[in-house]
Amino acid sequence: MTPGLPPRPLRRPLRLAALLVTAALAGLTACTGTAATDPTDNSSASGQADTSLAVGATLEPSTLDFTASSEAAIGQVLLYNVYETLLRIDQQGELQPLLATGYTLSDDRLTYTFTLDPKATFASGTKVDADAVIKSIERLKPAVNTNVSAPLALVAATEAVDATTVAVTLTHPSNSWLYDMASTAGIVVDPATTDLAQRPAGSGPYQFSTWTRGDQITLTKNQSYWGTPAGFDEVTFRYFSDPNAMNSAELSGGIDIISDLTSPSSLSAFADTSQYQVIDGTTTGEVVLGFNHTKPALQDRRVRQAINYAIDRQSLLDTVWGGKGLLIGSMVAPTDPYYEDLSQTYPYDPEKAKALLAEAGQENLTLALRVPVVPYATSAAQVIASMLGQVGVTVEVSELDFGTWYTQVFTDGDFDMTIVNHVETRDIVQFANPGYYWHYDNADFQALIAQADEAAPDEYVPLMKQAAQLLADDAAADWLWSFPSLTVARADLTGIPQNSTTTSFDLTQIRSKA
Repeated sequence: MTPGLPPRPLRRPLRLAALLVTAALAGLTACTGTAATDPTDNSSASGQADTSLAVGATLEPSTLDFTASSEAAIGQVLLYNVYETLLRIDQQGELQPLLATGYTLSDDRLTYTFTLDPKATFASGTKVDADAVIKSIERLKPAVNTNVSAPLALVAATEAVDATTVAVTLTHPSNSWLYDMASTAGIVVDPATTDLAQRPAGSGPYQFSTWTRGDQITLTKNQSYWGTPAGFDEVTFRYFSDPNAMNSAELSGGIDIISDLTSPSSLSAFADTSQYQVIDGTTTGEVVLGFNHTKPALQDRRVRQAINYAIDRQSLLDTVWGGKGLLIGSMVAPTDPYYEDLSQTYPYDPEKAKALLAEAGQENLTLALRVPVVPYATSAAQVIASMLGQVGVTVEVSELDFGTWYTQVFTDGDFDMTIVNHVETRDIVQFANPGYYWHYDNADFQALIAQADEAAPDEYVPLMKQAAQLLADDAAADWLWSFPSLTVARADLTGIPQNSTTTSFDLTQIRSKA
């Protein structure tokens, strides 16, 4: 399979892929200075089983119902750990088997026929059969979260061919559908669960246990898991609003892993390789200075271009994130198959910014920049306000807790600009949805995205590159940088993902070893 491209029609199962994933993870861990080990060996230095794992994280979800909210924090805890999908996305962005051992695609590219693993069961003991998969698809179709409902809207029909074979027919060919179904949209929910917000239930190696709001979420080992058993009896995600507090917890042994280091300047504190490993990888995240396109000033392309010219993104990255990350220039992560470096579409040029603002009659423009209280956003907001001030734009910065941000900005659209790290896989398509919170409405871009999705597979990448270039030229947003994956962990842990290609913080391969 060509890296990153939608898969060609397969006439055979995806064989041995799970073993290849395990091998790849072990090799990546070894590159960080930690010896490769048997992932099924959970012994600690004392020879006793290491029964618990504490993971530090930044953003706590407001709900666990992934159908009601697009918060990445939900997938961080639940995707692949508690919930599973037919296929999954590995660290290289490739599709691998999970609940399905393989699939075939009809010649008209409309019908996917999945072969389910006959061993697969939900944590409740119920079989993951074709009927359960179909019930899950139908249950999730009305989701408020468009990351779930939009891919499922393409499903025209489902059929249980037999207990372990399910056929899904689409309304039209789609190059993106299978990837969407390997993430949140493809979660297979236990039919018995009635409350996704309080009692999420799936087929993964871990089960949801408790949620102490404002503090932590705990998962416990699924003792009857159908695949490779979980590495720990209990995993706790602990939430920290202060990055220094999370660093201190790692240094004192209060947590075992910092899942998302939000203070790159503190890396030197973890330089002792006998105690810590620092894993530096990539993510699908794009840190976006998003514009509200319903605002008259921001509907003027010259104003949006001026903002892009006024911001020195390399200086911003160096100041805010210690230079960690990559300048991108459009809504495309470096791991996407259609990535091109478009970071110089609008090079830093404050004089050109001033000229464009004058041409647009906006020399005294005032904009409300409302950001969630997360380190990259609050730090970047102050630098951006200063840079825009140099070209005559007054920026009024408001820092909102994430729940308030989600309601005020994402839901109610009460903002001019905002800064968010968008981590969903191949999420450039969000700019083709005028109902999304930016309210960007460009018919040419929408047509290109639709054309690319339905095109022959070998036409997909060139068309998506055209779409990314159009988005960049139109200054639909200011893409500040591609977010890196910076993980700090105890030196004796193995199987920690290096790259983040979905919203999941994947626990499934993590083990401890002396």
